[in-house]
Amino acid sequence: MEPKHINDVMEDKNWVKAMQEELEQFQKNDIWKLVELPQGKKAMGAKWVFRNKLDAAGKVVRNKGRLVEKGYSQQEGIDYTKTFIDIGCLEAICILISFASHTKMRLYQMDIKSTFLNGVIQEVYVEQPPGFKSNTFPHHVFKLYKALYGLKQAPRAWYECLSSFLLNNSFERGKMDATLFQKNYDSQFILV
Repeated sequence: MEPKHINDVMEDKNWVKAMQEELEQFQKNDIWKLVELPQGKKAMGAKWVFRNKLDAAGKVVRNKGRLVEKGYSQQEGIDYTKTFIDIGCLEAICILISFASHTKMRLYQMDIKSTFLNGVIQEVYVEQPPGFKSNTFPHHVFKLYKALYGLKQAPRAWYECLSSFLLNNSFERGKMDATLFQKNYDSQFILV
């Protein structure tokens, strides 16, 4: 059963471990720093979202605790300016799959764990996670250096990070689909 509230999981070591793994990812990726809230700034709330990962038989194999921002409280022009990101064109994806099938090209899919944690953002403060407040600094907040799920600007920050990396590594942006990047490599090419 997937819990709905932090109070429902604090006594279960599997759920606590799942939340700790999430916070370890934040530490590993330098997502935030505990600071005093600057005067005139406000901190957004955060909440835990709990999901069970199931195997093919429907048996729970892993618990996943994800800390998300309460982005619904953000106001355009105050908390963020742009949210737009490019989204892959379905026609381009269909053409790519058809081309790959016709030429026997190998396609690889990858899933990037904690994707949004790679997008750089500016001046966002968040309250300490429920259930994991500092005993030493209980009134401090976290200053975010990278985006978290739930922030309105998170998808755009991730896309800007990814596209900047690809362009700086000799990839060219697609003319028909701005989310498709190509790099020629000898007589072959790489599409991302």
